[in-house]
Amino acid sequence: MRRRAVYILSCALLGGGIWQLSGATYIHAKAGLAQVMLRAAWGQSLADGPPRPPWPGADTWPVARLRIVSAKIDALVLANASGHALAFGPTHVAGSADPGAAGNSIIIAHRDTHFRFLGYLNPGDRITVQTRDGIEHRFAVTAAYVADSRTTLIEDETPRPRLTLVTCYPFDAIQPGGPLRYIVEADLVNGFGNSIGTEMAAVRPDIL
Repeated sequence: MRRRAVYILSCALLGGGIWQLSGATYIHAKAGLAQVMLRAAWGQSLADGPPRPPWPGADTWPVARLRIVSAKIDALVLANASGHALAFGPTHVAGSADPGAAGNSIIIAHRDTHFRFLGYLNPGDRITVQTRDGIEHRFAVTAAYVADSRTTLIEDETPRPRLTLVTCYPFDAIQPGGPLRYIVEADLVNGFGNSIGTEMAAVRPDIL
């Protein structure tokens, strides 16, 4: 009976582990497949102008292409920062500035998929955002910090075009959600010179 109980417990633990692993694999596979379909829609948008939904019935569409060479990132940014859109990629927050335009352009994504890399960015790292008109806007990372979403507001008006990338924090949290956010700010450098800040959050070593 003891051996049988141990066997049953072992099988239960193994089954639970496989279930957890398959769930995580499904999330990453879903995000990766969505990016493939989004690239096709993005290519069509660049070719003829109007936004194209990536699949029938989609309530979102690609509005920009985000590239960071130092982090080996190349992802499509979606319209409508809803929970549904976030499952497929980074999303642009409606009401914030368009990338490269005056003001602050805010892009958010999940910490365990598309924005996992945020904690590895360094001062001066370049971020390129291509908009639907084909123009590439180049930004340089100026700051990164942890903020409490209950008490911190991200400013809309900035003296120069800014890109703000936001994800949940900490990166290795087991439970989803929580009030903390990891925020990376980058200022436009093309057309504005190349002077950048060097102040990064003191918490950064703790998340690597």
